[in-house]
Amino acid sequence: MPASAGIDRASPFELFFDLVFVFALTQIIAFMGHPPSFTSLARGLLLLLLLWFSWGAYIWLSNQARSDVGLIQAGTLLAMAALFVAALVIPEAWRTEAGSMRAPLILVVAYVTLRAVQLALYYRVAAHDPAVRTGLRVLAIPIVLAWIPLVLGALYGGSVQTLLWAVSLLVDIGGQRLALAVFGGWRLRNPGHFSERHNLALIIALGESLISIGTGAGKAVTHPPVLAAALLGLLSTVCLWRLYFENVGPAAARALAGAPAPQRDRIAADGYGLAYLLMITGIIYLALGIEQVVADLAENRSGGFAGEPLDWPSVVALHGGAALYLAGRPLFLWVALRSAPRAQFGAVGAALLLLPAGRHLPALAAFGLVVALLVVATGYERVRWRPAPQS
Repeated sequence: MPASAGIDRASPFELFFDLVFVFALTQIIAFMGHPPSFTSLARGLLLLLLLWFSWGAYIWLSNQARSDVGLIQAGTLLAMAALFVAALVIPEAWRTEAGSMRAPLILVVAYVTLRAVQLALYYRVAAHDPAVRTGLRVLAIPIVLAWIPLVLGALYGGSVQTLLWAVSLLVDIGGQRLALAVFGGWRLRNPGHFSERHNLALIIALGESLISIGTGAGKAVTHPPVLAAALLGLLSTVCLWRLYFENVGPAAARALAGAPAPQRDRIAADGYGLAYLLMITGIIYLALGIEQVVADLAENRSGGFAGEPLDWPSVVALHGGAALYLAGRPLFLWVALRSAPRAQFGAVGAALLLLPAGRHLPALAAFGLVVALLVVATGYERVRWRPAPQS
């Protein structure tokens, strides 16, 4: 297998794979927003977790060997097809119809294919590393066991499906964490490639915020309140971008590149695998909240300029999404650098404190509160904080 040790940049083929992941994220937002409810928010989170850890597994694979040649490319194309099928059926992920092939079961089969192909390819890549192969065999145990509640949940549907899929994720994630701690498994060979792939994923997720604006606006895009909300949406996306890429992302990437092997693997697994997930989840929820704000303004042309107050699920998505994103950054820094500025934790608290006000304010004003917080946080960090250089 061609090694990736000398490759620092993501290949066009890897970006092509990521485009399918983008489509899946779009489908999750659509699933949660028709209509938004606390149940749909929770189920959307389960879907996001399934897809995130599946996609992340292929980042580890492409960090070991080039994904655009030979057997790895063929297997990744198969995985891409499975991911695409999973994304297609996401809007029907909790719907079962008698006499037809169930969408939840299709999603599970696609997901199992996605994970199984990655494990098989990684095992082949590690042919000359017996320790990694041993770790992979142990890692495969919780991964495969987690497929059982997934299948049962797809067959039952409804609340039972939600519960069983949550159990599946607990078995998968918890079992893998235990296996990694005891036996090891994933090994990071190329820090630059690894951080770049995740940075690209963050940009992709930020693009979902902009797509959500157009989805919510529909044909009312020329309505002044809708235009105002769209510009606020663009401003919020710029702030999210700066809040990561100006200081946090580069500092974490330097820490990853400079860490010794065992610590580097930990930063990759805990920082880019878990803390990073908080930021991605925050962006997806925030995108859903923005979509609901714009849709509310588009549907109420005869009402006030700022629209009607949002319902609780939409407000939680809007403010909670911002809070999750802001919380992911200091946790990410703590994993990578063992330090994080206190002001970043303060921004998380401010986002949560603004949530009750957001429920009672008109939709545009509630969104304006979130954007104002992001602008203040961006300005503060630009003037007052710079990460300490790595020794």
